[in-house]
Amino acid sequence: MSISDIKDRMEALVIELNQHNYNYYVLAQPTISDFEFDQKLKQLAELEKNHPEFQNEDSPTQKVGGEITKEFKTVKHRWPMLSLGNTYSEQDLKDFDERVRKAIGNDFEYVCELKFDGLSMSLTYQDGKLARAVTRGDGSKGDDVTTNIKTINKIPKQLKGSGYSYEFEIRGEVFMHRAAFERLNNERIEKGEIPYANPRNFAAGTVKLQDSKEVARRPLDCFLYFLYTEKQLFKTHWESLNTVKNWGFHVCEHNKLCKNIDEVLDFIHYWDKNRFNLSYDIDGIVLKVNSYAQQHELGFTAKSPRWAISYKYKAEQVETVLESVTYQVGRTGAVTPVANLKPVLLAGTTVKRATLHNANEIERLDLHEKDTVFVEKGGEIIPKIISVNTLKRTDGATKMVYPSCCPECGTDLIRKEGEAVHYCPNDEACPPQIVGKIQHFISRKAMNIDGLGNETIEAFYRNGLIEHISDLYTLYERRDDLKNVERFGEKSISNMLEGIETSKQMPFEKVLFGLGIRYVGETVAKKIASYFRNIDSLINSSFEELTSVDEIGDRIAESIIEYFKDVKHLQQVEKLRQAGLQFESDDQPVVLASDKLEGKSFIISGVFESFSREELTELIQSNGGKILSSISGKLNYVVAGDNMGPSKLEKANKLNIPIISEQDVLEMIK
Repeated sequence: MSISDIKDRMEALVIELNQHNYNYYVLAQPTISDFEFDQKLKQLAELEKNHPEFQNEDSPTQKVGGEITKEFKTVKHRWPMLSLGNTYSEQDLKDFDERVRKAIGNDFEYVCELKFDGLSMSLTYQDGKLARAVTRGDGSKGDDVTTNIKTINKIPKQLKGSGYSYEFEIRGEVFMHRAAFERLNNERIEKGEIPYANPRNFAAGTVKLQDSKEVARRPLDCFLYFLYTEKQLFKTHWESLNTVKNWGFHVCEHNKLCKNIDEVLDFIHYWDKNRFNLSYDIDGIVLKVNSYAQQHELGFTAKSPRWAISYKYKAEQVETVLESVTYQVGRTGAVTPVANLKPVLLAGTTVKRATLHNANEIERLDLHEKDTVFVEKGGEIIPKIISVNTLKRTDGATKMVYPSCCPECGTDLIRKEGEAVHYCPNDEACPPQIVGKIQHFISRKAMNIDGLGNETIEAFYRNGLIEHISDLYTLYERRDDLKNVERFGEKSISNMLEGIETSKQMPFEKVLFGLGIRYVGETVAKKIASYFRNIDSLINSSFEELTSVDEIGDRIAESIIEYFKDVKHLQQVEKLRQAGLQFESDDQPVVLASDKLEGKSFIISGVFESFSREELTELIQSNGGKILSSISGKLNYVVAGDNMGPSKLEKANKLNIPIISEQDVLEMIK
């Protein structure tokens, strides 16, 4: 054989043997005998030994793993891994379609994709090689699981073809086929080990194993479905999906390009009936606006894109008995009713409790004591009561009545106009609120205090050691008292005090989030910290100043003002400041190129010739201008490019807001 023939033979064997591996381990449908497979594998190994220069990273001879990962490194996502809005209603999809039409007109298409029940994954490629694999995590950062992901046959380590950027990310879903799940679960049962509840849990558990050799023994698969690049390579999502197949990525063959919402609904109805014929689990359908320019035009909310939505198929339902209703008081004082159920198996897990949301839901269900109820898992995760089987209701059963007083402290509950939730206003003396606020403060997304957990906070409160978050920073002075807390020894005390001391270095945005101001979540806290830069500016801010911040609406602004009106809250802030916490943003202020756009606000809409939307945003902000998220009377200019959304154009004209071009912006800053 010539050198060229040897190289071709090795490449052909790699492709053929990988497919046989996939057929055998993943699909449980072998197409050749074990003997034939072993002979071909032996031939490939011999060729690789004699010609190591042609050895392929995707070769089945290399799929053994073996590296041990003692701790998964946390990596920040370059592009946040946002979740999609979910719905179980076809009417919601029609409403979504109507919102899209109002924003971008009628000239658009959808791409419909199966919604895989797996583990979201982000893959980074550099110079055509797999450089990093990171889990979704909290959306902004996740765990680096590259070593384990490299054992998955369907994920290319070296790309084929050409045309890809030097560096890019591609998102997908790691999952396990049902046949592989059943085979591996049976092996666990035979060994006396606890079986996994479903393929998704098995896949997620496998990805986080420390030994990649063990990961390699568990056949995982991965579908890729979205490409992220610094410079846009394609005009549409459909074009992107078809091209990345040629690069070697495993893309689901059931994706479909749809011209309108009726075709989308036909796709949904087809797969509702046929999804059980697939070799893997899906729990719904994802639809995305096809054009990237139109995706940019539609934009994002804080949590999800406005150009995509997922439709979830109706969850499994079971019937059981309502034993009782109890009421939980959260850290914000919200009182949530919880149904305690006769245990029942639902979607692979035993369900004992279900959320009832609020008083409106109890009234809607017309709940009575010992009712027989239908329960399902909302989003396949959280159990909820759907309806009552009134035919099985006992005569004289007492109707459930929502309490008027806090079940924990006896304070009269309040219900604000326009809100469905009842609140206990006694935030300074209601035990669950006190404990919940401190637990929120120490949590991973807030102050992330090592050595402290929820149970420890509860124990400290019971022992009279803490009543406010500021009390955490006086625990050093009460070291002797800490020794009296059950199962809290000297080492635990030292670790906790060290964690508390370290938390003083957490940035302002984390402290602000940790305060637990109602409606101020992690994203909002970041925007506020970046805008006001210190706590004093925030405390003294007006309603108008607050609502001028991107994504800060009336409700959030009112909540912030109400929070800082309370003298007790101001006292807590001062105590935390005295303890050494960071109440000032340490980010370097942006050095402006000029102040020529100071006091002027802009919205950018459409596609531009000379700039990307990101470049135009940076240009405006670097010259003192402000970018707003929606059109209102506060807006000074709309910067319009091609394909500007018709609804934005109509609203701007109605409010007499000037519509300018990118060239007009350049003239303004000359």
